[in-house]
Amino acid sequence: MRHSTAWALLILAAGASAETLPVDTKIEVRLQTKVASASKAGDKFEAVVIAPVLIGDRTLIPAGSLITGAVKAAKASTADARAELDLDFTELAWPAGAKQPLSAKVVGVDNARESVDADGHILGILDSETLTSQMDRGLEKLGTKFSGFADLLSIVKGAVLKKADSEITYEAGAEMQLALTKALEVTREQPPPKVKLIEPRADLEALASALPFQTTAAKPPRPSDLTNLLYIGTRDQVVAAFTAAGWSPAEKVNSLTGLETFRAVAEQRGYKEAPMSTLLLEGEPPEMVFQKQFNTFAQRHHLRIFKRPERFEGREVWACAATHDIGIDFSPENRTFIHKIDSHIDRERAKVVFDLMFAEKVEGIALVERPRVPTSSANATGDKIETDGRMAILLLQ
Repeated sequence: MRHSTAWALLILAAGASAETLPVDTKIEVRLQTKVASASKAGDKFEAVVIAPVLIGDRTLIPAGSLITGAVKAAKASTADARAELDLDFTELAWPAGAKQPLSAKVVGVDNARESVDADGHILGILDSETLTSQMDRGLEKLGTKFSGFADLLSIVKGAVLKKADSEITYEAGAEMQLALTKALEVTREQPPPKVKLIEPRADLEALASALPFQTTAAKPPRPSDLTNLLYIGTRDQVVAAFTAAGWSPAEKVNSLTGLETFRAVAEQRGYKEAPMSTLLLEGEPPEMVFQKQFNTFAQRHHLRIFKRPERFEGREVWACAATHDIGIDFSPENRTFIHKIDSHIDRERAKVVFDLMFAEKVEGIALVERPRVPTSSANATGDKIETDGRMAILLLQ
């Protein structure tokens, strides 16, 4: 098991026969064509598979495959009705060019404010539920008693906040999770990605085991996120890899970024450079922080990267703690917004690995055991953390 193709161990393989992918098999894709609630039925679109679909250590649908389809239905929002978007996925094309019919629906839009129902219909936000609309109603109520004050607050609000856009607009680059609605007979097995296993294995295991595995929040000092990835390469290689994969650096926490965070929450939109709280590893702050957002501040992939004094075969080593923010709340204690994370952090480990592999920035890979790492713990804000304890190691190019 430990010497199997390493990336295949990073996600759960679909339970299926050798050449058949069953109904509900998940496929991660990235749009290459804009779709929106303003689209017309019949409009064609294209998406690319960004993570391989595996059975065991065999690749049945490789990253880079194309999925095409058409807009089935679209409806713009109104004052009391949500925008809607229904996409029909109909064909799969492998990188080598072979094509075959496919039937799939959307089951999730990554880091999106919209929801997806059981039939795959994407539903927009309701205008009346947005914070900006709630503020308008509050100002209207205040105006019945204190019209002058309400008018002043309304002017201030208008200068600071924009009305939330309730339409569905997915530009090229938006990521989705599909599920097969019909079993897919795969006509041939696809080759694995062109990455090698990093050797010597024993040296990797010794390196990973010696590294600190848990960060500490700066204020107040509490145990927090676990390190779950390691990058081998130069600073420039790390930056180039995440830039190519579509991740953005985070800005520092200050009054201006605090205001922009409030605006993003009120306007129900994304803020791709949003600041992160400071976590320390052996007392040192991260040297790099990256995140990947879409159209809401409430959800984001994010990670902190720490420079390590250790070396691997003379190359620089960078430890990383990666988690996925899936919700947001306001903390009276910290007087700021705090995120809730997906407790199963191994999923975020896999997300980072596949993103960098899809960007063709990975030369080698390994997944190593760390017996000292607890499989169940919690971060500084009390969110539960579940993991198999292993560390993904990427040799960057």
